[in-house]
Amino acid sequence: MTIWNPWHGCKKYSSGCINCYVYRRDSEFGKDSSIVSKTTQFDLPLKKKRDGEYRITENDNPIYTCMTSDFFIDEADEWRSEIWSIIRQRPELQFKIITKRVLRIEQCLPNDWGKGYENVTLISTCENQEEADKRLPVFIKLPAVRKEIILEPLLSKVDISAYLATGEISYVTCGGESGENVRPCNFDWVLDLREQCIKSNINFYFKQTGTTFIKDKKIYHIDRKFQMTQADKAGINFTTNSLPEIKDILNRLSKSEFRSRFKLKNDDVHYINEKGLDTIERHTYDFIRNRLAPEIILNDGKQTPMKGHPTFIAQHACACCCRSCLNKWYGIEKNKPLSEKEISYIADVLMQWIRLQYEK
Repeated sequence: MTIWNPWHGCKKYSSGCINCYVYRRDSEFGKDSSIVSKTTQFDLPLKKKRDGEYRITENDNPIYTCMTSDFFIDEADEWRSEIWSIIRQRPELQFKIITKRVLRIEQCLPNDWGKGYENVTLISTCENQEEADKRLPVFIKLPAVRKEIILEPLLSKVDISAYLATGEISYVTCGGESGENVRPCNFDWVLDLREQCIKSNINFYFKQTGTTFIKDKKIYHIDRKFQMTQADKAGINFTTNSLPEIKDILNRLSKSEFRSRFKLKNDDVHYINEKGLDTIERHTYDFIRNRLAPEIILNDGKQTPMKGHPTFIAQHACACCCRSCLNKWYGIEKNKPLSEKEISYIADVLMQWIRLQYEK
């Protein structure tokens, strides 16, 4: 990832800008953030090293553009055509342009934009329902190869399901507000957005908790350096049409204080020795089909005992004990039957965990 700021400075535009990090950082140096000016990075993608190679290469993708301003701010209108030219000259670089000024995008596109440049992703921010309903109806109609939404800072519960249902959005990111005097972010709002993304099969990323974070009606004050790691520990990111790599999900689970408590005990090992791993695997498939696979499970959350079989222990260790855990950790939608692919995948996860424990 690379940040390219061809100009610096911005004018506060909506409620999401109240505690702008650019203003906060500039104030430390007595700099006026409302003054928009070109930077020494203006032509950074075209700069070369002494050997003639570009300083920025494909290995530096994606290129986040105008992170200390807004690409579509009117003060930069005279410079933007040159930036479009630079973007055209580097088709191998993937430029991500994040903006609040969605209503200005169409008038600021280059003449040869057509259906969009292949190497540009347009990203609309919307911090609350009011801004979402103002920007997204316009945003989804814009021509672009890729369009994403960022809800950061997330200031309220936001329903974007109608916009996601259009199929125009490929990715949704959300996060809380950082800094001082911040407004809180509620985990319930985050989970609601995730559910909307899962229903429309759209990628979802919980970026950071923010400084003031509400979960289960408790208020937490989280230091800046822990806000992203705490969000990651929630384990709620969702990737479309794919299940996590088994080694990756087992690694994540091993970092969970609760999941990592589960271990095979001597009785479980003796049972495996007696029955053999092939039999354990058959049992595993049976448990999944009967207890996890149905569309409706009346006792969901209570269908997996805490002991009595190696597979039961593995299910708790691997968050495959109920549909709610499958939804949280694997993005598998609740209230629909598991597919054969999902059943096989869950069995493979459980058996991999059992084998790792058994061979210790």
